[in-house]
Amino acid sequence: MQIPMLRQRGAVIVEMALVTPILLLIMLATAEVTRAFVDHNTLTKAVRNGARYVAMHENSHDGSTGLVVITAAAIAETRNLVVYGNTAGAGSPVLAGLTTANITVTNVGGNNIEVTASYPISGLLGPTLSSFGFGPDHNLAHNLQATVTMRAL
Repeated sequence: MQIPMLRQRGAVIVEMALVTPILLLIMLATAEVTRAFVDHNTLTKAVRNGARYVAMHENSHDGSTGLVVITAAAIAETRNLVVYGNTAGAGSPVLAGLTTANITVTNVGGNNIEVTASYPISGLLGPTLSSFGFGPDHNLAHNLQATVTMRAL
């Protein structure tokens, strides 16, 4: 006995209606995780470059006493290097929304210098994902942090 084609087509439409939202959610989640990974990788590289710069900066290490001294100019140049990719602070930030206020440069002792960046990111669809009345909304805003410690030379 053969099943009429109309019944099979209806079953396919129902299956597609059930599976499509799940597949879209998986695709969006994959895109979100990938974007966060790329942003974190970019932020880590920028912080590493800043730490290397301040660790090798000629005013950051006093050769006669062996103490690390970070000048205000070296801190400002390091912040600009992390955010803009150059010490002058010209151009656009390496990550949209990253500012010099997000960067800290500290002397952690033991001839070590630490550069830390905190970068707020939100989801592709905005800072919150609506649950459409099926529970609380989901917060998509997070802070990416990158910290690099280097010995001053």
